[in-house]
Amino acid sequence: MSSSPAASPELHHTLKRVFGFDDFRGGQQAVVERVVGGRSTAAIFATGAGKSLCYQLPALHLPHLTLVVSPLLALMQDQLAFLERHGVAAATIDSTLTRDEVREVMQRARSGELKILMVSVERLRNERFRRFLEQVAISLLVIDEAHCISEWGHNFRPDYLRLPDYQREFGIPQALLLTATATPAVIRDMQERFAIASDDVVTTGFYRRNLELLVEPVAGDERPDALARWLAPRQPPGAEEPTIIYVTLQQTAETLARRLTQQGLRVRAYHAGLDGETRDALQQQFMSGEVPCIVATIAFGMGIDKRDIRNVVHFDLPKSIENYSQEIGRAGRDGAPSRCLVLAGRDALGVLENFVYGDTPEPEGIRQVLEAIRQAGQSETRQWPVVLNTLSRESNIRPLPLKTLLVQLEMRGLITPQLAYLAEYRLQYLIDPGELIARFEGERARFVALLVEEIPVARRWGTVDFERLYRAGQQAGIDASRARVISALEYFQQQGWLLLEGKRLTDVFEVQAPDFDIEARTAALSEHFQAKERAEIERLNAMVALLESEYCLTRRLTEYFGDDYFARADTADRCGHCSVCHGRVARLPAPAPRPALTPADFDHLARPFIERHREQFATAPGVMRITRFLCGLSMPIFTPLKARQLTGFARLEQYPYGDVYRWVARQSAEHD
Repeated sequence: MSSSPAASPELHHTLKRVFGFDDFRGGQQAVVERVVGGRSTAAIFATGAGKSLCYQLPALHLPHLTLVVSPLLALMQDQLAFLERHGVAAATIDSTLTRDEVREVMQRARSGELKILMVSVERLRNERFRRFLEQVAISLLVIDEAHCISEWGHNFRPDYLRLPDYQREFGIPQALLLTATATPAVIRDMQERFAIASDDVVTTGFYRRNLELLVEPVAGDERPDALARWLAPRQPPGAEEPTIIYVTLQQTAETLARRLTQQGLRVRAYHAGLDGETRDALQQQFMSGEVPCIVATIAFGMGIDKRDIRNVVHFDLPKSIENYSQEIGRAGRDGAPSRCLVLAGRDALGVLENFVYGDTPEPEGIRQVLEAIRQAGQSETRQWPVVLNTLSRESNIRPLPLKTLLVQLEMRGLITPQLAYLAEYRLQYLIDPGELIARFEGERARFVALLVEEIPVARRWGTVDFERLYRAGQQAGIDASRARVISALEYFQQQGWLLLEGKRLTDVFEVQAPDFDIEARTAALSEHFQAKERAEIERLNAMVALLESEYCLTRRLTEYFGDDYFARADTADRCGHCSVCHGRVARLPAPAPRPALTPADFDHLARPFIERHREQFATAPGVMRITRFLCGLSMPIFTPLKARQLTGFARLEQYPYGDVYRWVARQSAEHD
């Protein structure tokens, strides 16, 4: 870990006066001083080690705005509440804000009043937001959960790959990357993309002395009762220990919470299927202690800084070692002893593997995207406009892997992003249109009159037709280009003269190499996605190998993240507070045997889907598509097919995907 001399008096004064802390925690001072000194920096801190302060304090010493990119709304809202409590001028722009609230935030940023602005990475693709950023001086780009920029990390977000370009585009002099779960390979990826020197990578290490890591092998059908027995002494009425129980599926969260409640425990379920108001209420009740135990999918816990969580339980296997580290990191942030239990069995591996296989595009879909690019490349402008959801439906590639495909096409030199814009705008006048025209003179008045005349209002709203405006402007000798129209309408909204709404985000790419071999490119890109698939499956296997480790779990976990704590320590090579050190090496029980699949099963489960597919598309589905139908993996094409209404949908979701694929391939070959 990098170290620093005593903090400057100014920084220490801000730390005490604004944030109420007497001193920095491990690693914070080194990061803060580098950032204030103008150096791009990466902070690799264990969960709960105080990453947020590393940008919050420097923001008060930098001359201009600090722009924070965060992947989750919950993270932003939690950090915003903290900053507001400490009197720091901060804000978010997110989907929960009204138009007036967004306009107010932007005005505060333009005036220099705002010190910190938090947004999602997707917001940076918004045409209007990008125009706004061009008007604002920015001192620092902060990237929270920065491991998302690595395609080989555990939570890759394709839009994160564009962040280095955004930094250059908006002239932001430095970046700060924050993460809790970066392996050495991912750290190298982060350094390379943001030109961060090795001396400016600050790590706190992953060893947590107060966490007891426990692995208990339990067969699937015995797991609920085993959990109840383990929880009971830790949940005495009136003195329950704050506990999070992680599960993979929403349905499991509901059924397990009901079962534990029936055994007298105060437990509630939390998952993305609940409405926002219910989720917010549950989070507050957990924070206050009113609900001591939550059974949740992995979305719960992000952005929650509850320091006295005594137990984190994985009822189902974690998705990866990185996820496991992040989730157990929510326990014991106050430094008091806390337990992290995995009730482990191999029965849930199939479900986790299915998530992986579901993100691999069909070769036919990749080919269809490439054909669209080649066709666009034959036009005079070589421009290829993309509405993600539309292309997803047309290619039958889910939105996230489709974003990954587009990034790969950029990196391979086939396309270059040009701009992103909202394809549709509509407006509502707040003042009389005649009064709006009267506020201007000369050519500007004529331009505004053109807008009023060529944007007809039906009832209250008028839809902007940019092509119509441009043609009318040409005839009248007025510049009515798209850029000028949008600038004018945004100015009118800032003045409170009208409301402006936009939708259908469209990315425009320029085709760089229209003459390419579609079949060769399809094969290469398919192999790339299959390699990612293999890497994700290997990540699952690494998780199982960790849980079945014959030597210290804590040491193995820290070494995975490149932390040489045990190599440096003078003590023994074991932590003394994990199940292996307690003398219990885990051997995860295999899932119960499943009935063999027969030709009759194929006729009953798959045949109706095949026939419906033939009726609607005049072709039979391929092996991959049939397998995904039987395993319950969503595909855009299943919506028009109404596939979920068929008997066979998801009927084999408990079978390993590979076994189902091979069975479908055999049955399909025999029926051809």
